[in-house]
Amino acid sequence: MSDCNHDCSSCGESCSERKGGSPFQIKPLRDGCRVGKVYGVVSGKGGVGKSMVTSQLAVAVRREGYNVAVLDADVTGPSIPKAFGVHTRALSTEDALLPVETSTGIQLMSVNLLLENETDPVIWRGPVIGGVVQQFWGDVLWQDVDYMFVDMPPGTGDVALNVFQTLPVDGVIIVASPQDLVGMVVEKAVKMAQMMNIPVVGIVENMSYLTCPDCGKKIYLFGEGKTEAAAAKYGVPLLARMPIDPELAKLVDDGAIETFQGNWLDGAVNAVLGK
Repeated sequence: MSDCNHDCSSCGESCSERKGGSPFQIKPLRDGCRVGKVYGVVSGKGGVGKSMVTSQLAVAVRREGYNVAVLDADVTGPSIPKAFGVHTRALSTEDALLPVETSTGIQLMSVNLLLENETDPVIWRGPVIGGVVQQFWGDVLWQDVDYMFVDMPPGTGDVALNVFQTLPVDGVIIVASPQDLVGMVVEKAVKMAQMMNIPVVGIVENMSYLTCPDCGKKIYLFGEGKTEAAAAKYGVPLLARMPIDPELAKLVDDGAIETFQGNWLDGAVNAVLGK
């Protein structure tokens, strides 16, 4: 570069003089690895069931006959292994990590698979966490993956920014709950995706309603229509409405999410698969 000041720390260009590579450069996959489409599952706030949706999407797409993987980018609050009943530690070669496979063949990588005790807290600063996410992409031997779902941490902080800037994300699915602040939460997630030039596949509304066990009537505990209005306002489709289901919560607690029954996410699955 003719105007180069030789200060690589303040430059985003990739040139022959760069020392250490661009911090926003996508780390290539290992030789022999393949990952097709990558979708981030995001939320503007915590506690809306993002990991639940990620797990079910992975299971549903796997049932369609595709090879599926989940990259757990929620490093400080990993819950994906527990949902799938995986408690073993990931193995490694001399210079790479091996993903752990679930009972139906879904490939997983999570920090919980690397800790000596899965209940140990991860007390790391943002740059370290971001580096771990990049390693989960480039240092894991992902095997012939058709669809990868990235379970993002809540909010729009540096880990989400790191994922969007360093992984080849094809689109994001926003998870929200039907509360009054849904409009603000959705707007934050949509705007971040737009700033990163990443398409928004749509919104999944979790905890939409409770089905009465006696009469089958749907009870909308948090009101109805708020997420649909937010989706219309920002021009993104509402892909699914998921109920509050104690049986589903129990499956996650028992590590048996791969046995869930229900078609709530059919719209989201069809959007991911391009149907």
